[in-house]
Amino acid sequence: MTPQPPENRDKDAGRWSDLGRPPLNANALRRALVRPGSLWSSLDVVPTTGSTNTDLADRAAAGELREGAVLVAEEQSAARGRLDRRWSAPPRSGLFVSVYLTPAVPAVRWSWLPLLAGVATATALSRTAGVDTALKWPNDVLVTVDDAERKTGGILAERAADGVVLGIGLNVTLTADELPVPTAASLALAGARNTDRDPLLRAVLRSLEHWYGEWQAADGDPAACRLQEAYAAGCATLGRHVRAILPGDRSVEGEAVALDADGRLVLATADGVQQPVDAGDIVHLRPAAGDGYA
Repeated sequence: MTPQPPENRDKDAGRWSDLGRPPLNANALRRALVRPGSLWSSLDVVPTTGSTNTDLADRAAAGELREGAVLVAEEQSAARGRLDRRWSAPPRSGLFVSVYLTPAVPAVRWSWLPLLAGVATATALSRTAGVDTALKWPNDVLVTVDDAERKTGGILAERAADGVVLGIGLNVTLTADELPVPTAASLALAGARNTDRDPLLRAVLRSLEHWYGEWQAADGDPAACRLQEAYAAGCATLGRHVRAILPGDRSVEGEAVALDADGRLVLATADGVQQPVDAGDIVHLRPAAGDGYA
């Protein structure tokens, strides 16, 4: 065997320096997911990048993408959430994936895409990782740690070229010391029976493909494809008294009573008004019984 140069040995040592966090197997993932008839047209895994959403959006703008392109990063240095919030996680401690979609449904119904991704992700994690999950409107995936709801994942949808880049970030093996904020969590801290990222990623993408196909077949109608029903069944926000912090430093309080046909959260306020909310931060003020995906 030809000895490796020192710099290559250093790279390999770094790649495997945390044996509890092995790298994703890109070839095996492509064999499982990129196949004739599949939604997924390509799948790339990169060691590190600023943001998978930004990378795919740039490639879409340059006309370099087909629908179903998947980009996964082992580490992100400039990951973004809603309201342009920044976050980071140790290498190979989570799933950081973006996909490019070009829905053939009325654009007015594209607002359901992040909620669709939430349903797909939550159900996949429940089945594959063996943890109870719930959704906090509009885009947070929750698990329970020490009898408290905590965020283990988030979803960000951004328009790009003729389609949408949909980003999903999940904390998988973060320890308590590695959490960015006390209200965060990871699948490991929630007692997941499986934290192998390869089957978790396969499950999330297959679930996303299923729900996206059902939604497209129904021309984006969330009631006809049962997306609206599925989201409501797993939503930890519905039935709670909440505070919605709205753009412009405004807020409104009320009981979250429904999702409307556009995916907006409907609040019943104390003065008897039912007010739809389409953007803002939601603070849960009182718990509701029976949340989540079993």
